[in-house]
Amino acid sequence: MPRSRKSQIALEATPYYHCTSRCVRRAFLCGRDEHSGNDYEHRRAWIEQRILQLAEVYALDVCGYAVMSNHYHIVLHINAQKANGWTEAEVIERWHKLYSGNFLTKAYLAGKDLYEEQLKVISETATIWRERLMSISWFMRALNEDIARQANTEDNCTGRFWEARFKSQALLDEKALLTCLAYVDLNPIRAQMAATPETSDFTSVKERVETAKEELTSPEPNQPKLLFPFVGYPRQDMPAGIPFRLQDYLELVDWTGRQIRSDKRGSIDHNTPPILERLDIDAEHWIYNTRHFESQFKGLVGTAISIRATFQQFGYQRTPGLRLAELLT
Repeated sequence: MPRSRKSQIALEATPYYHCTSRCVRRAFLCGRDEHSGNDYEHRRAWIEQRILQLAEVYALDVCGYAVMSNHYHIVLHINAQKANGWTEAEVIERWHKLYSGNFLTKAYLAGKDLYEEQLKVISETATIWRERLMSISWFMRALNEDIARQANTEDNCTGRFWEARFKSQALLDEKALLTCLAYVDLNPIRAQMAATPETSDFTSVKERVETAKEELTSPEPNQPKLLFPFVGYPRQDMPAGIPFRLQDYLELVDWTGRQIRSDKRGSIDHNTPPILERLDIDAEHWIYNTRHFESQFKGLVGTAISIRATFQQFGYQRTPGLRLAELLT
C-alpha cells in the first residue's frame, strides 16, 4: 500500500525532495513514438517552460530537472521562509497568476472597501493559499494538469496523460542531495540521448552551463535566475541556496558522465573531483548510485545516521533502506 503523501513530504525532516512523473503506460508522449511515427518532442519544452513559470509563483525553488521522452525528474526545495515573508496581498496576487480566485480576493486587490467579516474571510483564504503555494503536491498538480490539458487538446482526445501519482523521495542530507542532483542531470547521458551534460536538452545542468558561460558580472560564475543557486559550502551567514560550489558540481557531473559513457566496468578514474573527498563519498559507490538512484532508494534518501534520526523523529517502527544507506556514508 502506498504511504500517505504527508508521510513522504515533511518539512520537519528536510526541505529537499526529488519528484518524478511518468506518462501513462510509460508511452513516449513527449518524444518520438517508434510505433506511430509521431513526434512529440516539443512537449519537453512545454514541461521545462511550465516548471520555470511555476518557480516564479510558488515558494518552491527548482534545484534541478530533466525532461525525458516519457517522464521527467525535478528536485525541489521548500522555501518556508520565503512563503511566510509574503504579505496577504502578495499571496493573493501569486495565487491569481494561476487561478481565478474569488470575488472577495479580487475586490481586495482592487482596493475596494470591505467589511470586517469579509476581511477575515480573505485572511483565512490567504492562509490556505500560502500553504498551497509551498506545497509540492499543489506544484506538481499545477504542472501536470497544464501539460495534460495541452497534450489532450493537441491530440483531440481525453483521458489520463500522466500516471495517477507522482513519486517523491525525501533527500535528508548533503550527500543525498548531491547524488540526486547528479542522477537527475545525467538522465539523458544514461539514456544515450546526449553525449555531454552541456548538450543535454531540457535539463537544469545545460541551463546552468550556458548561463555560467555568459560574460561575468562577478568573480563567481553567473547562475540562472529561475533556478536555486549554488552558494558554496556551509558556513556562517550562508545565503539561501544549494550548499555546494557551482564549479565543483559541474566538474563532478562532467566527470561522472564520462565514467557512465566509458562502459568499462570497474574502471574508475583516480583523478576524482575533490567534492567527493570533502563529503567522504567512495568513487565507485558514487558512480553506482548515480546510475541506480531511484531503484536503490525509496521514500527517504540519506546516510544511515540521517535515516535513523528521521525515523526516530516521526516514531516509525521500521527503518527500511539502512543497508543501502551505508553506500552514502
